[in-house]
Amino acid sequence: MGGRRLSTTQEPFSPAGREAALARLASEELDVLVIGGGVVGAGAALDAVTRGLNTGLVEMRDYAAGTSSRSTKLFHGGLRYLEQFNFALVFEALKERSLNLETLAPHLVHPVEFIYPLTKAFDHAYVSLGMGVYDVMGSGRGVPHHMRYMRRAKAKESFPSGKGSEISGAISFYEGQVDDARHTMMIARTAANYGAAIANSTRVERFLREDDRVIGVVARDLESGKEFEIHAQHVINAAGVWTDEIQEMVGGRGSFRVRASKGVHVVVPRNRINSATGIIHRTEKSLLFIIPRGSHWVIGTTDTDWELDKAHPAASQTDIDYLLDHANALLADPLTRDDVVGVYAGLRPLLAGESESTSTLSREHAVASPVRGLTVIAGGKYTTYRVMAKDAVDNAVHGLDRVVAPSCTERIPLIGADGYFAAWNNRQAIARRAGLRVHVLEHLLNRYGSLYTQLLSLIEERPELGEPLTGGDEYLKAEVVYAASHEGAQHLDDILARRTRLSIEVRDRGVEAAQEVAALVAPILGWDAGQTAREIEHYTKRVAAEIESQKQPDDQTADSARLGAPDVRVGIPSA
Repeated sequence: MGGRRLSTTQEPFSPAGREAALARLASEELDVLVIGGGVVGAGAALDAVTRGLNTGLVEMRDYAAGTSSRSTKLFHGGLRYLEQFNFALVFEALKERSLNLETLAPHLVHPVEFIYPLTKAFDHAYVSLGMGVYDVMGSGRGVPHHMRYMRRAKAKESFPSGKGSEISGAISFYEGQVDDARHTMMIARTAANYGAAIANSTRVERFLREDDRVIGVVARDLESGKEFEIHAQHVINAAGVWTDEIQEMVGGRGSFRVRASKGVHVVVPRNRINSATGIIHRTEKSLLFIIPRGSHWVIGTTDTDWELDKAHPAASQTDIDYLLDHANALLADPLTRDDVVGVYAGLRPLLAGESESTSTLSREHAVASPVRGLTVIAGGKYTTYRVMAKDAVDNAVHGLDRVVAPSCTERIPLIGADGYFAAWNNRQAIARRAGLRVHVLEHLLNRYGSLYTQLLSLIEERPELGEPLTGGDEYLKAEVVYAASHEGAQHLDDILARRTRLSIEVRDRGVEAAQEVAALVAPILGWDAGQTAREIEHYTKRVAAEIESQKQPDDQTADSARLGAPDVRVGIPSA
């Protein structure tokens, strides 16, 4: 890749740590190899390694680069499943919400209040009953037991931007909110801390077979271009929407098929909607979410079939207008296209039948072993990732020749969770000693938990890293340095789209910040001047292609426009 790579840390997700992981993957026989660095794959790696299994994971792009960075960013029970009387799935999801809010990731998952506006006469009885059941099922599960009925005046007081003529009342309740990309990365990083060999930018090319059994894979390091073998007693395919493609590598059709459903979200400034809470409302097809997130609102989502490029699903102008139109049905001051500062599109991996529309396909998950030595996991929802991971590893260990301990991930906090509550309670004193404003420390605590001390150490060594980024002043320069040295970021895109969310939070989509970020991380990642320039050029083209795709009228033209910017991990020359 050119340039001198500085090994500033031996952390598993440092550049040196990635090289060590690749060496282990190439030289050791693993008990379990996981394909896919989304939330389920990362969860499976954590589950396996904490059972005492020699575990590896490979991800062809970046942690959470696909579906797991493009969700609605909620840990929730699923009101739509309650409507379908799927109480088991709702209860399971509410249990997982509680675990993450209270034990596993309290630094990354936080309660957020919502209201459900009542707009029809029958809503008052029907919705109140349903929300009451939901509240009882979730009582004591990580959020306040706080379902509350509001009459018209109270609803207007809570939601001043709401159309008074449309809203006759509301019901308030709580859900859990998460930065999905950081959460997924932290799961993977936790697994690495327990000893899993984990590498991003590593693509599976084909399977290794011995008679009728899978015994590993041939993989390619996309940073160096080198191909190598990984041997494992069992492989778990947790590739999400790529499940079918991975299954085809072993020949024939698998036990189930996966269909991709596109979900689009738009981001608008916080000052464009005056509301004390988030808003959830029923549409003709699904639910509309208007979610408070820092200085913005996230509005979603769509639910449409997608059969085009899976790596970079594109949002069209039709998708954006659909969301704005449904939000405007509730707003007295309508949103316009000019209000939108960010857009993202993700693909849900749904278990597919032969003819269902994506809005009716199952969000439940399935596990199968199409051939010996291979487990496939697909379906499900972000909230229940841990259960999916457990089920996948349970299936995998049946093929091992020894007794394996049961899953213990209910009791394994992610790194940064231990000590978070104490640090939060002491945040004013900590901020004073560190010379930071309290809101800056709160920002660090809610992104790194008790690992905030590592950021403070960077700032102590280099005080200039305590300054905000140019073009992204909600983030400190130390955060992008840390993303490269401790969080596995390999490219500018990883930092601006997932370690931070500048790609959807500022109007220029992070272009202004790109040059400064590249300069900060170049010494850590070993970029010379040429590689640094290529990274900035790639990111600029990525943003331009996304913006152009969002001006197109339909999926086909949007997809064509988005493909105008190639993936940064494809065709990288060897050093």
